[in-house]
Amino acid sequence: MKPPRETECGVEEAAGRLQRGELIACPTEAVWGIGCDPFNEAAVLRVLRLKQRPVEKGLLLLAAGMDQFGDLLAPLAPEQIAKLRKSWPGHVTWLIPDPDKRYPGWVRGKHESVAIRVSDHPVAAAISRSFGKPMVSTSANLAGEPEIRSRKDLHRQFGDRIHCIVEGELGGRNAPSEIRDLSSGRRIR
Repeated sequence: MKPPRETECGVEEAAGRLQRGELIACPTEAVWGIGCDPFNEAAVLRVLRLKQRPVEKGLLLLAAGMDQFGDLLAPLAPEQIAKLRKSWPGHVTWLIPDPDKRYPGWVRGKHESVAIRVSDHPVAAAISRSFGKPMVSTSANLAGEPEIRSRKDLHRQFGDRIHCIVEGELGGRNAPSEIRDLSSGRRIR
């Protein structure tokens, strides 16, 4: 397969590329992220290879609204839904139990939960809204390396292996999203 020829693109084009199984890079609240369709195994495996990240670790999903996670959230207790509503849209990623395996193993990794966030970043949320479902959003860096915060570093590290880099700026946060376990309330990151 010929390597992608990266281009700058807007929200609508990025959503179309996700639908075709391509990889995108987009600004998020704190760092550049790499995105793809979570239900497209080949696309997810390309992201994992690109990052040199083992599938067992799992990946985070980003959405424009809670409704995009409907089936996953349906079994939750009202107080759990209230906790999510209080933190979203925002910079908190929640680990949500997925006992019915609504999301594939290449997204969950070795976990029984799925890491999800409703983003308050206007560009990232707009891509998910246009895409019509959650998208994988993992930091644009090699596993174990610092997150990428500049477009120049993004181009240098991944420019020839990503199909499009979405126009926009980072959201100004200092660190990647906080990760919390919904079942225990424990902070993971």
